[in-house]
Amino acid sequence: MAVVSANRLELLQIAEAVAREKVIDRSIVIDAMEEAIAKAARSRYGAETDVHAEIDPKTGALRLSRHLVVVDQVENDAREVTLDQARRYNPGALVGDVISDTLPPFDFGRVAAQSAKQVIVQKVRDAERDRQFDEYKDRIGEVVNGLVKRVEYGNVIVDLGRGEGIVRRDEMIPRETFRPGDRIRSYLFDVRREVRGPQIFLSRSHPQFMAKLFGQEVPEIYDGIVEVKAVARDPGSRAKIAVISRDGSIDPVGACVGMRGSRVQAVVGELQGEKIDIIPWSEDQATFIVNALQPAEVVKVVLDEEADRIEVVVPDDQLSLAIGRRGQNVRLASQLTGWDIDILTEAEESERRQKEFAERTAVFMEALDVDETVGQLLAAEGFRNVEEIAYVEPGELANIQGLDEESGTEIQARAQDHLARVESEFDAKRQELGVQDELREIDGITTPMLVALGENDVKTIEDLAGCATDDLVGYTEGRGPEAKRHAGYLDGFEVSRAEAEAMVMAARVRVGWIEAPTESDGEAPETDREAQASA
Repeated sequence: MAVVSANRLELLQIAEAVAREKVIDRSIVIDAMEEAIAKAARSRYGAETDVHAEIDPKTGALRLSRHLVVVDQVENDAREVTLDQARRYNPGALVGDVISDTLPPFDFGRVAAQSAKQVIVQKVRDAERDRQFDEYKDRIGEVVNGLVKRVEYGNVIVDLGRGEGIVRRDEMIPRETFRPGDRIRSYLFDVRREVRGPQIFLSRSHPQFMAKLFGQEVPEIYDGIVEVKAVARDPGSRAKIAVISRDGSIDPVGACVGMRGSRVQAVVGELQGEKIDIIPWSEDQATFIVNALQPAEVVKVVLDEEADRIEVVVPDDQLSLAIGRRGQNVRLASQLTGWDIDILTEAEESERRQKEFAERTAVFMEALDVDETVGQLLAAEGFRNVEEIAYVEPGELANIQGLDEESGTEIQARAQDHLARVESEFDAKRQELGVQDELREIDGITTPMLVALGENDVKTIEDLAGCATDDLVGYTEGRGPEAKRHAGYLDGFEVSRAEAEAMVMAARVRVGWIEAPTESDGEAPETDREAQASA
């Protein structure tokens, strides 16, 4: 009995030691031991036998048993038992019940012991990996400290204490080096389950790494008084960070800079001398973009919300400063604001406006059969095309200096006649291309649009229903100066993405691919969008 007690005590001591070393729950180790002993027992009692091992977590007592299923007719003696035999163990047994039959203890052989050891090691390793994944997946978005364990082909392996992370070469700040034993701070941005265990990915070039460093250095950010709204980085060279204060008495930029620049210098030192522009964030997009382009001065801002682009006019002597070295300043400003930014000088903007004025004048002269003076008057008044003249209130044309009521009425009549001729020409071309009349019934589609669709082989309702929104209005691949624009079928027409999506959905309703959304269904547009993606 003394030997048995010692063995029981030893089982619990081993489980306790392994659980403490691997930082996992003791019950997981005991479960692994039970599975290992059951596997070893199956090598003794038969592989088909449903053997179970149970270790009492308090006393360490081991019990081996086999489970038998009660059936009417036995097909497998190792796993099944008849109802009559089962009732010898349990008088109340029924078909489908499981009977537990206690097995006698046995001595482990060398092979069985080795097999049991492998099961325990594997189970403990799996539990340790699960513990690491569960622990670090909840820490995504934090700055972690560690020691450099080794450097492999430019990738830095970091010992985090209870796990290993990796800073890949492309996530390092350019030109910085680490050696084994160095302390390193990095941003934990991803944790993935993989066959070899959880992979913890760290970064020192991630924009949020700088934001988190400011959170550690600036008490106002940590307390939530100052908020970091956006960050853009060119790692190792320059960065921009936009901040806003929730307390009117606290200057967000001053709080981040600190006394004599102490706070920002602490962050700059960690980022290997990266220059940081701290910018006040504003809800007004134009103001925010002007701030983002600092230190350059901005004369005028023109927003194009539909195209997500913005034109910024700067003085001639500020152009190089606004663009920055190799386009760095405007690229960071674009990343910070989320807008594609085009920068023009005052001379370029003036030249472009004069060109547009001359083009509009020429269009009005040709379409309305008027002299240059009248064409210039209409262009100067802000009319952009003949359609605006044709459908404007008659009195507005008469109010233009140099025109009277009779002249205004005549000009508007000529504009309407011109549009009628153009409509007739486009309709003839539409018929020549074979575009169906049914497409006219889709809201928002004009005859010139039908011609454009026909030239791109969209000639039936089914053809339009098979289009994606990007096919109609195009899309931009990438951001900033390297962005590539892919044209859509309706480029040149003032059609927004929402309008193009509505056209496609209307066509799909007509061909019966989707149901028409009801007025009470607030989620219909989103459902349609999902249907478009699945199609």
